[in-house]
Amino acid sequence: MNVLVEKLITTHSLTTEEYAALIEERDAASAEQLALAAVHARRQVYGNAVFTRGLIEISNICKNDCLYCGIRRSNLNCERYRLSKDDILLCAEQGYRFGFRTIVLQGGEDAFFSDAVLCEIIAALKEKHPDCAVTLSMGERSRESYQALFDAGADRYLLRHETANRAHYEALHPAAMSFNNRMRCLRDLREIGYQVGCGFMVGSPFQTAKTLAEDLKFIEDFRPAMVGIGPFIPQKDTPFAHEPAGTAELTCFLLSVLRLIDPTLLLPATTALGTIDPQGREKGILAGANVVMPNLSPVTVRKKYALYDNKICTGEESAQCRGCLQRRMESIGYTLVVDRGDVRR
Repeated sequence: MNVLVEKLITTHSLTTEEYAALIEERDAASAEQLALAAVHARRQVYGNAVFTRGLIEISNICKNDCLYCGIRRSNLNCERYRLSKDDILLCAEQGYRFGFRTIVLQGGEDAFFSDAVLCEIIAALKEKHPDCAVTLSMGERSRESYQALFDAGADRYLLRHETANRAHYEALHPAAMSFNNRMRCLRDLREIGYQVGCGFMVGSPFQTAKTLAEDLKFIEDFRPAMVGIGPFIPQKDTPFAHEPAGTAELTCFLLSVLRLIDPTLLLPATTALGTIDPQGREKGILAGANVVMPNLSPVTVRKKYALYDNKICTGEESAQCRGCLQRRMESIGYTLVVDRGDVRR
């Protein structure tokens, strides 16, 4: 067995230099060893359960201008929309009937969704579905804002750190955005008591084995509850439109590494992974992931939430999304469960 693979399986930790070497020197044999060990580690904690998150994309209006993102402020070809509270509650109601017990509200940094507006929506969701977790993915906010949303009933917060390397962060974002602020947000969320999720794009422009190694070490030290990674996929109306996409191969390799860093992690097999490879979500589960996130957004707006090109499932109704994923998971020996899917530590 590869020495670094064996060390990671045994100790759940490598140095930053060792993570970089593991990535640079990876081959089919080491990927298989990691995947087998990752699946074993996940089964020890979660069995063959795959948790579902019902994703509602509540707005594609965003004040930010991230260079990789299709809903960036400068994209004049993006047809903007915003869901109402009633729209959101209807999507959640449909999701509940289909067996979802986590609702994820995701959107651009849209000023309309003030603390007052979001708190009202969160409280309504918790009142109607007290057995559900509410996850937010609404970007950078003040500590006071995060506290108010938590007090209203939000359970989890997803905020991808994108990269743990400051120079790389600055190459992906406009000058108005701050690496320090992103890290401040993550610390605040954890201190408040959220189950916190971070993550990064695999194969983003300017990424190297070294920057990926820094991401892995950051995750090892920060110990989030969730880590969302997926391949970078270019979007035609961004400055990175002609950059090469990331790969399913490296994404799955890193999913296995993350599972071994922390066997309790909640790791999605993302829609981006399913977009880059028709079998991507299955491959992600077989590499150690244990979460899928079907789309509950109204079909009328799904194509408008175009973070990247050629996103899958934009024309399917919510029931179709869950049914399709259930069949896919069963085909590889896994089960979609009706469960909040909290982290088990």
